Amino acid sequence: MAAPFVMPSHGTQADPIFNYGNTTTQTLFEMDWATLTALPSRYSAEALHRDERQQLLDDVGTKGYSDNYRGIRISATGKRFYIDSARIWMLLDDAGKHVGQAASFSEWRMLPK
Repeated sequence: MAAPFVMPSHGTQADPIFNYGNTTTQTLFEMDWATLTALPSRYSAEALHRDERQQLLDDVGTKGYSDNYRGIRISATGKRFYIDSARIWMLLDDAGKHVGQAASFSEWRMLPK
């Protein structure tokens, strides 16, 4: 049974690539594991929303988290959806080194094409 929430994460590459997405993430973004974990995470947002997404990630990098993000994302087949009340946080390893960012949200709605 799939979790009732979406939870993706990406690494720290110059153009961060998804390194995790639970089954609900894969279903919503319409990608299998191999496709998702090869995708630069910026492609989860439409081109016109990528600057807004980058600002959010920069803010998370400064603050360490964001707890009420709202925005539009896009699936592999071009379906658009609005996410609400997303939490985003920095991922740290055991030594406290930054290794990525993760997000979680359970509220989304599909948008018309």
